[in-house]
Amino acid sequence: MKHVVSLVSVKVVPGASRDRIVRWGEWLKVCVTAPAERGRANEAVLELLCGFFGAPVTLRSGAGSPRKIVAVSLPQAQVQERIRTCPEG
Repeated sequence: MKHVVSLVSVKVVPGASRDRIVRWGEWLKVCVTAPAERGRANEAVLELLCGFFGAPVTLRSGAGSPRKIVAVSLPQAQVQERIRTCPEG
């Protein structure tokens, strides 16, 4: 079976009052309480997204930026459906 990966654009807000994921246009906005230091926010974002999608998520680009591209180990149709069900924020 071939490995399926879908790319998702993410806007990260570190140091937020609570962890949450909302739809932000075509992007996902991921708010995490972790600070943007020593990769802590990136780790928190990946963990939160893994739970959201129910699949492994890895960082593809943007490690030092609030705008990132992540790879989700799911078909694009499943990823898009999950994003559609996400509240807008």
